[in-house]
Amino acid sequence: MNENHRRPSKHRLEEHDMLNWYKATKKRIAKGELSEDRLEKFKTLQEVAEKYRRLNQYK
Repeated sequence: MNENHRRPSKHRLEEHDMLNWYKATKKRIAKGELSEDRLEKFKTLQEVAEKYRRLNQYK
């Protein structure tokens, strides 16, 4: 994300694995299946992802 200045795209085949991992990890967090160590690392990744969140251009 830091290199490309955007989140993984569902439209790029080379990024599908990364996007699927990201979504699966979010589901594991919701179920409470992620360890505290990995949860902290994922939270820092989410902070970076939030920085590159798409904004509605019509606001």
